[in-house]
Amino acid sequence: MRMRNLFLLAGVVLLSVSVVALAADAPSKPTPTSQPAASQPVAHPDCSAWEKLFADDLSNAIFSKGVWSNDKGELTATKDECIWSKQQHENFILDLEFKNAEAANSGVLIYCTDVRNWIPNAIEVQILDDYAAKWAKSPKNWFCGAVFGRQAPAKQAVKKAGEWNRMTITCKGPSITVLLNGELVNECDLKQFTSAKKNPDGTDVLAFLGGPLAPRPTKGHIGLQGKHGGAAICFRNVRIAAITPEPQ
Repeated sequence: MRMRNLFLLAGVVLLSVSVVALAADAPSKPTPTSQPAASQPVAHPDCSAWEKLFADDLSNAIFSKGVWSNDKGELTATKDECIWSKQQHENFILDLEFKNAEAANSGVLIYCTDVRNWIPNAIEVQILDDYAAKWAKSPKNWFCGAVFGRQAPAKQAVKKAGEWNRMTITCKGPSITVLLNGELVNECDLKQFTSAKKNPDGTDVLAFLGGPLAPRPTKGHIGLQGKHGGAAICFRNVRIAAITPEPQ
């Protein structure tokens, strides 16, 4: 009887060891990330079914007649004036393509509350021909993909003049991310911009940009800047989709 009990005990021990070994070899479940999805864009979206920001005939836009035109799907301007969406937008993804002429200096304008006096009343995601000698000595927060005058891009990703670029801008309340040609170039939290004189990185705020960004509304018109500095800019496939912001 004692020998039988010993065999049973040995069997239980062997079974326990096997279960522990199998558990150790089993693949572990992935640990969920605590970062919001908006801070992790990895690729430009498929936006083929999204709404066009501007109708083909520009009937839903605010602009000076004769300045902006849509020629076979390409938007361009003859002067340094903006074209604006009549509708105001909040919590959205904006996807577009742009092509710089040499030394082009343009931008995508979001959260604009006054289209007649837009510079201190909008936030500009900068478009620039970074390779032009004209802009070589500009502040880093003027380069393509910057939140203009506020936060520099993390890297240079714009293509040379004459080539088409793709940009995706995700706006969730005070959170703005910019994807340029497949590269995450900017993640900006407007709540951090509480000073009218200094940006969070210590750089000076240009006086004409207005006050701090933190209290600004996160809803407004969307615009494209025209032929600024005498260099042409073209846009195409400008599409938008509404998104649901994550709980704060």
